[in-house]
Amino acid sequence: MTSPAKTEGSGSAVALDPELDATSQVAEGAKKLEGRSPGQLMWQRFKRDRTGMICAAVVIFYFVVALCAPLLTMISGSDPYTLYGQDPTYADQPVLDEFGLPLGWFGGVSGSHWFGVEPQYGRDLFAMLLYGMRTSLLMALGVTVLVMLTGVIIGLVGGYFGGRTDYWLGRITDFFLSFPSQLFFIAFMPVVTAFFVDPREETPTYFRAVAILIVLWVLGWMGMARLVRSTVLSLREREFVEAVKVAGASPVRIVRKEILPNIVSPILVQFTYQLPSTILTIAFLSFAGVGFVEPTPDWGRLFAAGARYAEQDPAFMFFPGVALVIFILCFNLLGDSVRDAFDPKSGR
Repeated sequence: MTSPAKTEGSGSAVALDPELDATSQVAEGAKKLEGRSPGQLMWQRFKRDRTGMICAAVVIFYFVVALCAPLLTMISGSDPYTLYGQDPTYADQPVLDEFGLPLGWFGGVSGSHWFGVEPQYGRDLFAMLLYGMRTSLLMALGVTVLVMLTGVIIGLVGGYFGGRTDYWLGRITDFFLSFPSQLFFIAFMPVVTAFFVDPREETPTYFRAVAILIVLWVLGWMGMARLVRSTVLSLREREFVEAVKVAGASPVRIVRKEILPNIVSPILVQFTYQLPSTILTIAFLSFAGVGFVEPTPDWGRLFAAGARYAEQDPAFMFFPGVALVIFILCFNLLGDSVRDAFDPKSGR
């Protein structure tokens, strides 16, 4: 007979206890069937979307470039404020002809000026574009975060508590929705600046940035509030919310633990649509002359300058236009991919 010692020490593992064998199989099966959170499932689906991954990489690249604008302009040897066509220091390196038009090919593209120069002044377009992206992206990010937070809070409060609270918050939302946003932006921006700054004095850049942020914030949260309210109205009647109420949970805990995690999907999707829309709005304000002004670099101001130079130097509009179109397109496609990752049934 084979001794128990030899059986335990043999090369092939033999289970002597059937119950132990069954327990090990159940444990292995539990590891294989280990559940994943909704966030993990969303990430797995998003990683399989090639378009979404490419667009996410492009969007991240834009933000990295905007943050590294001072370093990149240092490498290129230019800055967005120097008038290379008028500064006597650069008289030995002319960039403009006698008519104020860029010398060289495609708007003055050269080893010193990678995207060319601005007509009449000779400012470097590469540096202006980088700093313009920096201004627009950081401003749009700040406005979008404020809009999202305000809309989520108002939508949660109105949708969950209902009654008079929902009624009055709804009337406030309707009041702000009654303003024609684009026209009101143009009309209200000079009023805000003139209210705090003497019209005879130059308005500081930081104050213009704060005024733009406040105006876009005050007039931009209503859509998010209505979206969150409608979602919360349907969630508060669900069985899991009723069960937590019966258990004696406070309204704050119900909203934080039960309702808020279930509205993350529409919030993220709305964020991916709100940010590029805010960038276009900020660019529109600068284009209309009520946003950022000289000499602050801004995407909208580049388009305003390009419109003035359209006949003389059409190439001046090329790089800012291509950069803006690519960013807006990628961000919108990213929003579609995020939506599909959260809700596979809505896939393209």
